[in-house]
Amino acid sequence: MSELNATAAALLGLLHEGPATGGQLVSAARDRFGSFFSVTRSQVYRELPALADAGLVRLGKQGPRSSQQYLVTAAGKKAFKGWLGSEPGPDHLRSPLILRLVHADALTAKQRGVLIESAKKVYSEEHEAARSAVKTADGAYSKAVAEFGVARAKAVLKLLDSIPTS
Repeated sequence: MSELNATAAALLGLLHEGPATGGQLVSAARDRFGSFFSVTRSQVYRELPALADAGLVRLGKQGPRSSQQYLVTAAGKKAFKGWLGSEPGPDHLRSPLILRLVHADALTAKQRGVLIESAKKVYSEEHEAARSAVKTADGAYSKAVAEFGVARAKAVLKLLDSIPTS
C-alpha cells in the first residue's frame, strides 16, 4: 500500500485507540465521523485485508461468530502519522440528500414533501446529537469538530426550510 486513502487512514486512526473488529470499526466510524465522513461496512471489510497485506495492521484475537480483531502495527502507526502530515487536498461532499434535491423537479409535490420532511427529521436528530457531542467533547480539536457537526446540521435544516414543497 503505497499511499493511504482516507478510509484506510480513518481505520488506522481508530485502531490507535486499541484492537477492534470490523463491526466495531464500522460503529466507531459512524459515531466519530458520521457528520463529515462516511465509512461503509463494505469499505471497512475491503480495507482491512489490504491493510493486513501491507503490514499496517495484524490479526488479533478471534471473537465470537468468527469476528476477527485487528491491531495497528508500528508500520501502520508510521503510515498514519505520514498521512496526517500530508496535504489533505480538496474536500468532496457526498450527500445523497443534496443529490436528490438537485433532481427534485422530477418528483411529484407529494414526493418532495416526504423527502423534505424525512430529511428534516433526520437532521433535527443529528443536530441534537451534535449539540450533545459538543458538551462531551474532550479537547479543543474534538470540540471544534463537534461544533462543525452542529453547524452542518443547522445549515442543512436552513436549506430544507428554504425549499418549497409544492
